[in-house]
Amino acid sequence: MSDMSFEQMLEESLKTIKNGEVVEGTVISVKPDEIILNIGYKSDGIITRNEYTNENNVDLTTVVNLGDTMEAKVIKVSDSEGQVLLSYKRLAAEKGNKRLEEAFESGEVLKAQVSQVLSGGLSVVVDEARVFIPASLVSDSYEKDLSKYQDQEIEFVISEFNPRRRRIIGDRKQILMGRKAEMQKELFSHIQVGDVVEGTVKNVTDFGAFIDLGGADGLLHISEMSWNRIENPKKVFNVGDPVKVFIKAINENKIALSRKFADENPWT
Repeated sequence: MSDMSFEQMLEESLKTIKNGEVVEGTVISVKPDEIILNIGYKSDGIITRNEYTNENNVDLTTVVNLGDTMEAKVIKVSDSEGQVLLSYKRLAAEKGNKRLEEAFESGEVLKAQVSQVLSGGLSVVVDEARVFIPASLVSDSYEKDLSKYQDQEIEFVISEFNPRRRRIIGDRKQILMGRKAEMQKELFSHIQVGDVVEGTVKNVTDFGAFIDLGGADGLLHISEMSWNRIENPKKVFNVGDPVKVFIKAINENKIALSRKFADENPWT
């Protein structure tokens, strides 16, 4: 016999719910592909795997436990078996959109794992809400192959928020450029002509090599690579090589480098 009074049972029997409503329930059964909730209605609520998450083949028994309390959105009040169809991910996506809207307005830097590498950019998910980062906004330099970002956790800001048109755009380039500007300011605040510095080869051309000094690039011209004659810089340097140079000249934001150290001058 139920512990509920007749008035409580009558109230429960008259309780109504409608599509789009948010309900709260307790997990009374969980299988790898579905969750059953007691939502205080004449029928139980069911959340299928597809309505719980966008991740394929996730085992729901590993993420939900009996007795857990959950909120979900009503999709259909009564299916063919008399159960109430619910969606956890749609409610989470709505909350995620609200989170993204707040981040868009405040300029907050978000962090999320790349869930998909697409032909035109990257897709990340924040609280079940999807954000698209176009290829042109992934980095501060052109990158032909974006596959290296798969499953990586990256930082970005929301540069466009229009959920009605399904346009929620993320921007990683803005963050990288801002940090690069700070590093450049720091670098120029303490370097001077004659300083010996270490850097990394960033690019090699027919006329020289660009060296990343940690905040700004310096040009090591072919004529300054060695006291000996260099015919092709690409035969001397590779991208990623560490190199020691000295600063020959600074002109505004341009740095000229040299490897023709005075103590190595063969003509002295």
